[in-house]
Amino acid sequence: MADALPVADALGYLAGRWRVRRTVLDLTAGETGRFEGVADFTAHGDDGTLAHAERGEFHWRGTARSATRAHAYAPGPGGTALVGFPDGRPFHDLDLRTGRWRAVHGCPPDRYEGQFTVLGPDRWQVVWRVTGPAKNLLLTTVHDRSR
Repeated sequence: MADALPVADALGYLAGRWRVRRTVLDLTAGETGRFEGVADFTAHGDDGTLAHAERGEFHWRGTARSATRAHAYAPGPGGTALVGFPDGRPFHDLDLRTGRWRAVHGCPPDRYEGQFTVLGPDRWQVVWRVTGPAKNLLLTTVHDRSR
């Protein structure tokens, strides 16, 4: 297991632009896809919230298509963050003070389990395991800070 870098202020760490590389593995079908793009974490409002906007290209089954997603990262207690969907629904907490965090999100009938690891001052990773009646996925995303 890789060493983790403790981060006292999750939002301060995440702020800025990141290069994103994601592999998507369908564990049932044995198929692999990939996403490459950028993620911007920018100030949104006066309360310290960051707007997360990801955009890039997703390659799956021989086809490439544009892909986007967005979240809101609000300040949480003690340097943590509260991650939500654009419509205001909560997604998960994020506490990087030890450099590692495990998040669970139920989206019936599916379950999302994420493992966040800060690999260095300019690199972090999240691995999501998604299970459900029609899902058996492993998504591994590496973020590298853009300069």
